[in-house]
Amino acid sequence: MTTEGLYVPPGHGRVIETPAQRVTFKVTGTHSRMASTFEVEVPPGFDVGAHVHTRSEELFYVLEGELDVLAFEPRIRTPDNWQRWESSSGNRVVRATPGTVIVVPPGCPHAFANPTDTPAKMFFQASPPPDHELYFDELLEILGTGGPPDQEAIEALRAKYDIEQLTPLRHR
Repeated sequence: MTTEGLYVPPGHGRVIETPAQRVTFKVTGTHSRMASTFEVEVPPGFDVGAHVHTRSEELFYVLEGELDVLAFEPRIRTPDNWQRWESSSGNRVVRATPGTVIVVPPGCPHAFANPTDTPAKMFFQASPPPDHELYFDELLEILGTGGPPDQEAIEALRAKYDIEQLTPLRHR
């Protein structure tokens, strides 16, 4: 850890880009013990798939566009189409617009997808660092190979970084 603060101006940060996603690392475990922070561009048709972490807490803040978002335990964890899930208390998937904040505690199933024809952008924070940084690096390598995602490679990667995948990751 450094004893100096960090200033990251607009348009700066380490960028990883594939046809499936563009992630800009803004704050990493090198500069924060609290959280890794990213700017994530979510293209039309991208669906991260419902998943759950036992240790990580996440925060999403929608900056541009619209995303369908899940952040609750469903009555039944069906293996596909998390967009139809409903919680015991009646919560359903919501359409998040700019300014929407979603906080996901450890153990809470969650997902996001861009069902629109325009890109969306969100501020994303994961605590504690650096697992999500390493996960993004390795996931975007897998997704950058072109063609359909290698589900076996993604499954192994998610197990490595405390991610239980509940429904499939998809992208156009």
